[in-house]
Amino acid sequence: MRLTSKGRYAVRAILDLTFNSNGRPVRLQEISERQRISLHYLEQLFRRLRKGSVVKSVRGPGGGYVLSRSMDEISIKDVLISVGENINPARDLIGTGDIKSDTVEFILTKTYFENLGVIMQEYLTTTSVGDLIRKARGTQDLPKVVSTALDGAGIQPPINTNAGKARELG
Repeated sequence: MRLTSKGRYAVRAILDLTFNSNGRPVRLQEISERQRISLHYLEQLFRRLRKGSVVKSVRGPGGGYVLSRSMDEISIKDVLISVGENINPARDLIGTGDIKSDTVEFILTKTYFENLGVIMQEYLTTTSVGDLIRKARGTQDLPKVVSTALDGAGIQPPINTNAGKARELG
């Protein structure tokens, strides 16, 4: 998986929208200024996010964008898929016409990255926009799948001393 700026900016923009909506539509110009992302680029991303049913547009005075569903119903995977990100680390290994694709090393490598893809898909699917918002506000621990993976690897999750700052999520 190679997460491009398109995916990172889309997640940042959705988090900004969620933090700053307060029940009202948010203009892309506002997100652009706060996140320092080109307005033109945001317009392209939000067209895709709208087609992916992550956001909906509100026309007229005071218009802008709002989430199309509850923040707990929108996964990070939904956001990334909507903007066209490849979230499969084994994509290039599957179905290649490689002459030596029947070697033990190739099969082990392919299986390893396919398993990694399953774990990544699960993590992206089970982490919602709401999870990240609450994490930023310091009111919820990491999603269970992450905590379990970190515990199993003997890794302590990072402590965010500035939990109230949304910008640190980006």
